Amino acid sequence: MKNSEYQAGDMDLQRAKQTFKWTFIITLVVKIWLAAFFPITGDEAFFYQWGALPAWGYSDHPPMAGWMLYVLNSISNHPLMLRIVTVLLWAIVALGIVDGLRRMAPAQQEAAYWTGALFLTLPFTWALNVVTTDTPLILFLFVSGYCFLRGVLSGRTLWHVASGAFLGMALLSKYFAGLLAIAYFVYFAFVVRSPRGWLQLLLIALSTLPFVAINIAFNATNCWTNVMFNLVNRNEGAHWSLMTVAGYLAMMIYLITPWVLLRLVRARRLLWKHRFVTVLFLVPLSIFLLLSGLKTIGLHWVLGFMPFVFLFAGSVASPAELRRYLKWTAWFSVPHFVALAAVILLPMSVWKGTSFYDDVVFHKESRAIVTALRTGLPAGGVIMAQAYTPASLLSYHAGEYWAVFGEGKYHARQDDLNVDFRKYAGLPIRIFGRKPIRQADVAPYFDSLTMGSFDIAGVTYFYADGKNFNYALYRERILKKIAARYYQIPAYLPQYGCPFLERYELK
Repeated sequence: MKNSEYQAGDMDLQRAKQTFKWTFIITLVVKIWLAAFFPITGDEAFFYQWGALPAWGYSDHPPMAGWMLYVLNSISNHPLMLRIVTVLLWAIVALGIVDGLRRMAPAQQEAAYWTGALFLTLPFTWALNVVTTDTPLILFLFVSGYCFLRGVLSGRTLWHVASGAFLGMALLSKYFAGLLAIAYFVYFAFVVRSPRGWLQLLLIALSTLPFVAINIAFNATNCWTNVMFNLVNRNEGAHWSLMTVAGYLAMMIYLITPWVLLRLVRARRLLWKHRFVTVLFLVPLSIFLLLSGLKTIGLHWVLGFMPFVFLFAGSVASPAELRRYLKWTAWFSVPHFVALAAVILLPMSVWKGTSFYDDVVFHKESRAIVTALRTGLPAGGVIMAQAYTPASLLSYHAGEYWAVFGEGKYHARQDDLNVDFRKYAGLPIRIFGRKPIRQADVAPYFDSLTMGSFDIAGVTYFYADGKNFNYALYRERILKKIAARYYQIPAYLPQYGCPFLERYELK
């Protein structure tokens, strides 16, 4: 009897392994296909410029994404190469989840493989293949959390040192990594509550510091640009709203899936038993819940903590339950695949008459738009756009940096670091707009202005040709306004340089 039970258990384990292997292969192939053929997005093109112009830091976020794209772009600027880390990201995370669960419960390896397969079937793990600042953030958050778990399970100090180092790399990717640091603090300060726990927390902090120092040094010498964007400028007008809370809760149900979330609720009594995993997602997601009352929480904000949710799910659900969740999640993913495949495979004419046809044409025909804008460009002339998304996307396809003409918005102020408008004094400038350009907005900065337009696939795009750019007036009306609105640096932040203000003598 025992021998037959052993054989049945071994067969179940082999089935789980095979399912994970084929899920891994199939989803990886799908991701490679999507990454190779899905059009480059505006945000991707914006971050691509970080890689094309590497620096110690950038306008909105710390520099890790730019460094990553610099390496990838040195190989090729094909979309697949630029997105390759994103393509491999969730596959790496899934392997880590399986390995982590096997170490947490060696006698329940079958559940580990089913959890890995379930995770790879979630829509966000195979459908989101665009490269953003969240790509390195998610990778280093997970590796840091994995090292933390290894440290807790083994008691070896080196794992905590590694956890701190990868947390530092995550902090060099995006500030949301600080939520994982808070989770570590909660665990050691309120769960472990021992001298050894404080020592381990100190080791994590010391291993993180060198990476934090890089970002502090950049910001202190560059107008505290990251701090101004993340803590000041982007939060203007924030106010309490139950709608944003409801939106956050709906998003979490979507990401975790209703069936897995229900299982987690039923397992709430086990939260303390698995506290070394629980803290890694419960603390950050609870903080996001509090913040959701004041602002909309983006889907990408929470993705870095999803692997820890499924680590907990895999530790409390049975193999039979996980098999059911895998089946339901696979069916849930089908409409997502159909929608993405339609964007790639269907001709643009199919979308004609829809509200987003303009977007489809703009992303798929960007090269044609670049060609049209370069046609008849006056000698010595430069091309700019009225917003950062078209400027970034067209720059990617043009192979050169196109700046934003005008004040712009609080986000994507990389031009303030890269562009020197003094160099354009007296030059002709062609300004691109996806909508008709208001002559009164740009005419004062030129001796004369000529309006024009062109059609691409039935969509009309607009431009304005300005002759003899008046830099002095632009400085008075635009650059001074930018300085007053986006560079009111709090007095408590020590300033050791602000190139934007210094360049235009605005201090």
